Amino acid sequence: MDISVVIPVYNEEGNLPLLYERLVQTLRPLTTSYELIFVNDGSTDRSLSLLKDLAKKDTSVKFIDFSKNFGHQLAAYAGLEHASGEAIVIIDADLQDPPELIADLYRTLQQGYDVVYAQREQRKGESWHKLLTAKLFYRFINRLSDVEIPLDTGDYRIISKKIKDIVVSMPEYNKFLRGQIAWAGFKQTSILYKRDERYAGATNYSYAKMFKFALDGITAFSNMPLRLATYMGFVVSLVAFFAIIYTLFQKYVNGTVVQGWSSLMVSILFIGGVQLICLGIIGEYLARILDNVKKRPLYIVRESNVAELTSADVQ
Repeated sequence: MDISVVIPVYNEEGNLPLLYERLVQTLRPLTTSYELIFVNDGSTDRSLSLLKDLAKKDTSVKFIDFSKNFGHQLAAYAGLEHASGEAIVIIDADLQDPPELIADLYRTLQQGYDVVYAQREQRKGESWHKLLTAKLFYRFINRLSDVEIPLDTGDYRIISKKIKDIVVSMPEYNKFLRGQIAWAGFKQTSILYKRDERYAGATNYSYAKMFKFALDGITAFSNMPLRLATYMGFVVSLVAFFAIIYTLFQKYVNGTVVQGWSSLMVSILFIGGVQLICLGIIGEYLARILDNVKKRPLYIVRESNVAELTSADVQ
């Protein structure tokens, strides 16, 4: 298999027919040996039935149907795990990322690269606060992390089978694929493109999901929050020490009692707030350790036409 295309799907019935058509039109001039792996991440609309219809008329279409919604990153990971191509593309199903760019990604990969990621130079149809938070996120995580994640990139990219095998071998439960691929190293480059508006439907990425995704990225590739908690503890302890010295000096040298119920309460609340922040940071790391220690399956497949899953005991 030359090219595998992995497409996570969640309630994308309005986009799937056109997405399939554009993917086929792009891939056929490149090679006759390709596969489209759609991973249905617990969709509640007609996405699964559309995928089954496509699979009946085109043997290159494969689908994996999750038992429930496990999340975008695990859907993409499942597609990678079962992709057999020498080159693997990850693309979303909302048609914001143009499938036609795959041709340029593939040609660039053949020039000796192992990763070619699509880098956004323009994002249409997105609010200013979404653009601002995305911009700040990439810059913030690069400041915290030892791994440099390319700015203004999503999961849309093409990777070699070598990189795919490395990523699939990583056992962590909380996936952050763009970080894992960057961490793998080897020769990586980018192609600039203009991101389109969503073709149909509404975005499934709420601010709560974005926040969790950001936490997964930060905790997976940086210990800096733990160090910041330690630094805050030292700073607060230092401030408290000087406050004690000042209070004792006023009482035993100047013979005055330091007045101020308000200042006392402010100090207590400040120290308590710092302690809760530090406990929260530690708790986030402990929760991710617990997720991995449980050793639960990353996802559960209900139905699939992928050979190795069809022959296995699908739940």
